[in-house]
Order: sequence, then C-alpha cells, then structure tokens
Amino acid sequence: MKVSILAVLAGLALVVHQAMIWFYAPIAQSGPVQKIFYMHLPCSWWALVSFFVVFAASILYLFTRKAVYDRVAGGASELGVLFATLTLISGSTWARAEWGHWWLWDPKLTTALIMWYVYAGYLVLRNTPMGRDRKALVCAVLGIVAFLDVPLVFFAAKLWGSAHPDGLARQGSGMEARMWHTVFAGLFAFGLLWGAMLMTRIRQLGQQARLEAMLVWDEE
Repeated sequence: MKVSILAVLAGLALVVHQAMIWFYAPIAQSGPVQKIFYMHLPCSWWALVSFFVVFAASILYLFTRKAVYDRVAGGASELGVLFATLTLISGSTWARAEWGHWWLWDPKLTTALIMWYVYAGYLVLRNTPMGRDRKALVCAVLGIVAFLDVPLVFFAAKLWGSAHPDGLARQGSGMEARMWHTVFAGLFAFGLLWGAMLMTRIRQLGQQARLEAMLVWDEE
C-alpha cells in the first residue's frame, strides 16, 4: 500500500476516532478527563509494538546483515520513543486529574519509565559517530537486549499489582460496550498512523544512506 493512501486512511480514521470519543463514548464516573484514556491506550500499545519491531528487525539484521533491517529498527525505535513519550505525558495528565499526583512509583509506571530511558539511550547510540556497519551491529545487539523490559511493562500489573488494570483483563473492567468500541477504533486509527509514519521514515533513512554512499564515492 502506498504511504499517501495509508496517510489519508489514517487521517480519516483519526477524525472518526475523535468523533467517537466526544459524541459516542459515554462520560465515565470520573468525568470528561477520562477521555484521555482513549488516546493514552493506543499510544501505549503502538509504543510496545514499535519496540517489538526493533527487537525483530535487530535479530534479522544479525542473521542477514541486510541494511534494510537496520533502517526498520531505526525508524521503529524513533516511533516507539515518540509514542512512549505521548503515553507518559497523557498518563501523567490523567493521573493528576484522577489521583491528584503527576506520578506514582508503582511497578508499571516505573518499568515504563525505565523502558523510555533505555530506548532514548538507543536513539543516542544511533546518532553517535561510528562506522556504519559497526554501529548497525552494536544497535542490533542493544535492540535485542533492550526488549527485555518491554514484557515487564506489559505484565507489571499482573506480576506485582499496579494502579493500572491488568492489560489482559477485559472482564470486570467496568467499561461499557461503547467504550470498548472507541478503544478499538483508537487502536486501529493510531495503527494506520503508525504504519504511515514508519514507512515514511524507513524510506527517508534509505535515501539518506544512498546519499551518504554517493558523497563517499565523490570524495574518493
């Protein structure tokens, strides 16, 4: 699918999702501030998906040494940090209104913050001056090791308890059907946006690599 078509579909889906948030989903007991949840959750899910893509692409790079997998890992890591940042910001804003605190050091939030720092460090490494092949190799190793924290973030509530609900528990959540419809619409809309952004970034990194190769050829 072309990026332009995916981007248009993402724009339409995001408009529909916003309409569902404000005109379809019922207002929860906590009031309109709960609407943040419908953007907080998709950002969190697609951040975790991004880091899984970094993990998978890093493994593929180690086995094949094909530069395209390094570019996929690079693009996905940038999106992962972006979506994780939006998750932390929206979560803190929601927590301040709901609990009266910007932050709680509970297991899920702590592991999520550690994950953010790890992948922010990964991005710093990717922008460190180093030989292209060597940097790709080091980043691939770190992309695999860094993923160790991601399952801990997902299962933190189940393993240690948390102010957050268990990520796998739909039953007993107290959410009405229209709330779940809006959640899934958000996951779909943000997924289209994520796909369009990832494809665009991978192409940009490919063009950058070709340009750098041409400059090296001219210098020689």
